[in-house]
Amino acid sequence: MTPAARLAAAIDLLAALEAEPRRPADAIAHDFFRARRFIGAGDRRAVSERAWGVVRQRLRLDWWLARLGARPTPRLLAAAQMLLVEGAALSAVGGAFCGGRYGAEPLSPEEQGVLRALAGQALLHPEMPQGVRLNLPDWALPGLAERFGSRLAEEAAAMEQPAPLDLRVNVLKSTREDAAAALASEDILAEPTCLSPWGLRLPGRRPVTGTRAFQDGLIEVQDEGSQLVALLADARPGLRVCDFCAGAGGKTLAMAAAMANRGRITACDVSAPRLEGAARRLRRAGVDNAERHLLMPGDKWAKRRAGQFDRVLVDAPCSGSGTWRRNPDARIRTSEADLREMLTKQREILFMSADLVRPGGRLVYATCSLLPEEDESQVDGFLAQRPDFAPLPLAEAWTLAALTGPPPVEGPFLLLSPARHGTDGFFAAVLQRRT
Repeated sequence: MTPAARLAAAIDLLAALEAEPRRPADAIAHDFFRARRFIGAGDRRAVSERAWGVVRQRLRLDWWLARLGARPTPRLLAAAQMLLVEGAALSAVGGAFCGGRYGAEPLSPEEQGVLRALAGQALLHPEMPQGVRLNLPDWALPGLAERFGSRLAEEAAAMEQPAPLDLRVNVLKSTREDAAAALASEDILAEPTCLSPWGLRLPGRRPVTGTRAFQDGLIEVQDEGSQLVALLADARPGLRVCDFCAGAGGKTLAMAAAMANRGRITACDVSAPRLEGAARRLRRAGVDNAERHLLMPGDKWAKRRAGQFDRVLVDAPCSGSGTWRRNPDARIRTSEADLREMLTKQREILFMSADLVRPGGRLVYATCSLLPEEDESQVDGFLAQRPDFAPLPLAEAWTLAALTGPPPVEGPFLLLSPARHGTDGFFAAVLQRRT
């Protein structure tokens, strides 16, 4: 593809994202490229990088266009990204909109006027409000400011950076050393992660799903922080374990591996497609001690199994603020109303799942959110009404899970952030049910 054709494709992808603002951008992009198989790998990467660049800087680009009285169309957003972020000259931007069979249509006089006003400007402007300057949505700014205080700007900057690619070694089939060697044989060099004994890290995105190591089930894609949450569940061989919000089964796979295929693990979710995806991953990983349950409205499954599980992991649906490095669309796709809805859903799930825990067993409440109202506040509200549960201090839970070295944070709960730990943002509280 020519540079002009790549730009036109990026504009088309941005238009597809605009058409479905509530749908995750990675799912839209998957469908977009699947319908355009003629776009090769290198071109696909270039198109994606420009489109994701716009998504990553959308709050600031919108501010600039609103300042000039312009509507943020995909064409103007792509052109503004080229000027303000990529540092392209105005003439080069105009030349990229060259028309023809595969190029974007030439800029209109109105578009040219907006871009002339943007030319020579820096991305950041002194009059930007704090949220726009830090690239944080208004609905999340108070919680993040409470969380990080004077470190807010540092953490906000880390959330803007592309995330590394973390892999979890499947200890049912391999060791970390052997899995790294298998990847190296296919020219993919991975380094051990600092905190997770299962983890390998690649500095950037690589097509690992096509490797023999992935297809043989030696590795899974999973952020190091997510691996630590699964480890804190301390799912040992012979136990009965429930992954209550299993999704596509990432933490189910991790806990099943820790159980060495002994005992029983149940993956629950409200989405049949996600559970089907989990089934395929479980087969590839060689897991044979797992079962799935689709949670339906009015389902009595949880009541019938009250007090039957040694470990229950609740990876609750949340704002996803800890994953903005790899899901930058979530910061503009989520609203304050969504957050309020999430808070209600989290409380309901937490109380429902608690009844599954046997006396002496443990409940792990986790989110990929950095907002206190989704994390500590939910745990505090739960403990105030359930005196039969008590928090297990992080240092003790860390030791029981046989994790080496001190925990990465002080305090009763696990809290990981991109700037301090190089992981996605994660929260986890281990709660023990009194005997």
